[in-house]
Amino acid sequence: MSEAAWLASRVWRGVGHLGPRGPEGGSPALVIPGFIANDRTTMELRRALAEGGWRVHPWDQGWNMGARSDTVERLKQRIDAIAPDAPVLLVGWSLGGVFAREMARAHPERVKAVVTLGSPFSGDPHSNNVWRLYEWIAGHPVDAPPIEHHPDKPPVPTLAIWSRQDGIVSPRAARGLAHESDKAVEFECGHMAFGVSRRTAKAVVREIDSFLKSAP
Repeated sequence: MSEAAWLASRVWRGVGHLGPRGPEGGSPALVIPGFIANDRTTMELRRALAEGGWRVHPWDQGWNMGARSDTVERLKQRIDAIAPDAPVLLVGWSLGGVFAREMARAHPERVKAVVTLGSPFSGDPHSNNVWRLYEWIAGHPVDAPPIEHHPDKPPVPTLAIWSRQDGIVSPRAARGLAHESDKAVEFECGHMAFGVSRRTAKAVVREIDSFLKSAP
């Protein structure tokens, strides 16, 4: 309930245009929203990336209503449309981070790096407070999605940002094990803050920049 209330109080931050943001010559980035979220929900995150010099794009696929059999292919098409000649930074919030990791696994040549924000990519898929709602809306069990899901690290630089204060996804699921990402960083924020908090978004961008400077 506290997560939902936190989000509702910041709905106004989603106001603004939904097109690309940031300098036209900036490195391309794509932000993937979480479950039952859309591009307006991630507006603050994209604003912060744009201010950090990235040419950041929305995922442009409406509400994220769960995994579909063509999710990875649609992400590939989106990446090819926004940056046909350059690898793209994928920043995925919650379920969006799971999608980003599978996209990078399937097409690593198109991905610069993956950053997950409170994403349940590791361990038991029931380790969150919305799995029943997910099954009802998405129409499939969380442990039998229509796309393959692997906790192992995709073959690109991978940063997992997580929080002990997350009210939706368990810290263990969002942090993962040591071999499942190149780096895991703990934040002090709620789950919704990853998508809608300006302060958290700026901290995410700083962490991304630091990670990429030392990425393998």
